[in-house]
Amino acid sequence: MSEWKLKDCCLSISDGDHLPPPKSDCGIPFITISNIDSTNHIDFSNTLFVPTEYYDNLDSIRKAQPDDIIYSVVGSFGKPVLIKENKKFVFQRHIAILRPNNEIVDSRYLYYIMLSRNFYMQADSVAVGAAQRTISLTSLRNMKVNLPELSIQQHIATALSRYDSLIENYQKQIKLLEESAQRFYKEWFIDLRFPGHENTKIVDGVPEGWKKKKLMDIADVVMGQSPKSEFYNSEKKGLPFHQGVGSYGFRFVDDNVYSSSLTRIAEPNSILFSVRAPVGRLNFTKNKIVIGRGLAAMNHKNGSQSYLFYLLKERFFKDDIIGNGAIFASISKDELLNQIFIVPNDKLVSQFNSIVNKMDNSIQSIDTQIRHLTEARDRLLPKLMNGEIEV
Repeated sequence: MSEWKLKDCCLSISDGDHLPPPKSDCGIPFITISNIDSTNHIDFSNTLFVPTEYYDNLDSIRKAQPDDIIYSVVGSFGKPVLIKENKKFVFQRHIAILRPNNEIVDSRYLYYIMLSRNFYMQADSVAVGAAQRTISLTSLRNMKVNLPELSIQQHIATALSRYDSLIENYQKQIKLLEESAQRFYKEWFIDLRFPGHENTKIVDGVPEGWKKKKLMDIADVVMGQSPKSEFYNSEKKGLPFHQGVGSYGFRFVDDNVYSSSLTRIAEPNSILFSVRAPVGRLNFTKNKIVIGRGLAAMNHKNGSQSYLFYLLKERFFKDDIIGNGAIFASISKDELLNQIFIVPNDKLVSQFNSIVNKMDNSIQSIDTQIRHLTEARDRLLPKLMNGEIEV
């Protein structure tokens, strides 16, 4: 086992272009930190785009290729992704890209090192800034990793990757369930083929009895606010802190700030809704958490959470994201609360919710399995790397 600086075991360590990229309706996907999901994969389902010519003119070290690792270095820092496919994409300067020297380090092994708690704590110690904590490229290049012989790295990476294969299979199941629920919503409330539609009058394109309502009329909304840095800890004291809809992170907030104006709380089963970067990402939270300023927590006034989730998803989770930002789209509290929706009668909402809630429960159950696999992998990771368990 020998200690290496990242710059010495990588061919290059760079970041995204520092100039704002030109926008395009199609072309090459433009990735931000928010496109890195909770299982350390890139979500390409809702990205901005840049022209192909812009991508072609980038330096080769900024063009991701298989076995590269991208790593978030600003704000929600410490999120690695191992690139497995030869897919073209562009990323913001808040993301670093590492090209490992495969004669020294196995790319998968380095990814697992960067996924570990020890590496995160090392990153946390060199991050600077308050509102937007940042790991400079210089600091990243000088961060240290312990590397055994290459053959041992490969054996360890293979053992850990089995967990990731199971996680990916579960993710595919979740995607199928989500797509099914969204189609169900569209059939009832967009195509208007809901139960009893044959005998319902349509007035000005809207079924009789349906009403226009603001979000504030159908949901209770809590806006997040990030606590000051001195209130965070990594010893699991207090409530977990979420910066994004899939940000499970390592940071917690102490009890003595729960009631402070610096924090906002999301109760269990609340819908987490991203209010920036970009607007409209959604998730449920199982536990009571502190939410950062990039999030809002929502609860349907009549308890129809599944209906509210897909109502919001239909409006926001698409290319025409509303907001007043450029790359980082955002929406204010007033803009959010005053969003107008055409809402069916309570009976139909309840009927839809009871059916789709079963799908959502299945999604939550599979998500729990993913969480358990992830935790098992993360417990095994340091033991393999420290030699406590032989492969």
